[in-house]
Amino acid sequence: MSTIQFNRIAIIGLGHIGSSIARAVKELRLAGELVVTDGSAAIRTRATEIGLGDRVAPSNSEVVKDADLVIICVPVGKCGDVAAEIASHLKAGAIVSDVGSVKGPVTREMAGHLPKTIHLVPGHPVAGTEDSGPDSGFAELFINRWCILTPLPGTDEAAVEKLTTLWRTIGANVETMSPDHHDLVLAITSHLPHLIAYTIVGTAEDMEKVTEAEVLKFSAGGFRDFTRIAASDPTMWRDIFLANKDAVLEMLGSFQEDLSKLTRAIRRGDGEALFDHFTRTRAIRRGIVSLGQDSSHANFGRPLEKLPQDAKPAAPVVSK
Repeated sequence: MSTIQFNRIAIIGLGHIGSSIARAVKELRLAGELVVTDGSAAIRTRATEIGLGDRVAPSNSEVVKDADLVIICVPVGKCGDVAAEIASHLKAGAIVSDVGSVKGPVTREMAGHLPKTIHLVPGHPVAGTEDSGPDSGFAELFINRWCILTPLPGTDEAAVEKLTTLWRTIGANVETMSPDHHDLVLAITSHLPHLIAYTIVGTAEDMEKVTEAEVLKFSAGGFRDFTRIAASDPTMWRDIFLANKDAVLEMLGSFQEDLSKLTRAIRRGDGEALFDHFTRTRAIRRGIVSLGQDSSHANFGRPLEKLPQDAKPAAPVVSK
């Protein structure tokens, strides 16, 4: 059984990540009191119904009162506004963190609003699914996933260590880096893949020679997995691309150069260039699996249906 790490933890925003943190903190009893809130009255009502916190506060200013740790779990475009709203209600010595996927501009904006008497330790748990809302969270979400902390120079080391301990207790691996370096890393590992997924799914939708029914019916594994990514919360990803536009555009430029090389190889029938490229990318996949960041099982660990033992051969389908 874990021990209490903070007398009072406040969570602002009860979507997928916020509700997962709340569940983990509550299950492991890491707070003397867990107080939660959300900007939506309907979500606050639902949080009360499912018991996400010991108490559901009616507002952001109310939830942070006397909190030792405040975790802001809202889209990155709203982090600065939330920081400004809660600034005068924070107690001295409190730790304020977030879970946003963009750190550089967001961290600087939050720091500009918060008083010098608190410790700002921004964070980003690199975990989640395409689902959203308070019912989508689960306590085990962060197990063996990475949480990146991006404190500014001069941040109190004890505050960073306390937050590190919390994340490790709920199962995450923790790494610390600068906000701007975080944004460059995530631009290639997360933001660009999402942009590509949104583009590919949108291209399929716009095609006139292939019907939507055919796209849905004959989705192979690659396209199917792109649709999972493209089903992510549109508000969150709109804000991410706008907030991290410089790093995303830099990575997008590199991607377009590589895509042009592959285009030329296909046009010229250069099988050797294609084979060499695919060999290198295959090694990246194996590295991810070896680090325990994905399953090595067939079909990405998805359960496979078994053939019925008494099935009769189906009549062939003939395309007209």
